[in-house]
Amino acid sequence: MSFQAYLDSVEAQTGKTVAEFRTLADENKLTKHGEIVGWLKEDFALGHGHATAVAAALLKADHFKTPRLEKVEAVFSGKKASWKPIYDTLWAAVQGFGDDVDLAPTDSYVSFIRGPKRSKFAIVQPGAGHLDLGLKRKGVDATGRFEAAGNWNSMVTHRVRITDAAQIDAELLNWLQLAYEG
Repeated sequence: MSFQAYLDSVEAQTGKTVAEFRTLADENKLTKHGEIVGWLKEDFALGHGHATAVAAALLKADHFKTPRLEKVEAVFSGKKASWKPIYDTLWAAVQGFGDDVDLAPTDSYVSFIRGPKRSKFAIVQPGAGHLDLGLKRKGVDATGRFEAAGNWNSMVTHRVRITDAAQIDAELLNWLQLAYEG
């Protein structure tokens, strides 16, 4: 579930937007993460994950106002900037899969998502020496360069370590499209 999906679910459950929760938290003089999470769980019967998402949105409001493309640029900055052209190639390919694709950048990686539920099907995370592509392909055995994700990232099932643009080949793009279709 994406961060926005958590917030959408909370609004559907409670009828309150993040802005309304911000007003209520201010009225109750709640300023710490744990206080806010506890309040949301107690007063609104939210689960821990949903309460944590709302608390993060309240406490890091400026972070969530940053345009997505600026967040992508931040992920691929400094020593990781060399991986941006490969990311651009992957993103261009993903956009060709359907009209329902989107991206959801975090502070350290970019998720590729699809559909109205904004389901994550892949992530791209640059490192200093390689670019990791995580794919969600449940029930598919790891094989060759498509290794099991293991504890690298629990949101995906497979990982490919990319060290060169030539590795963005038909086989990798096929795996990526199958993750999208899954």
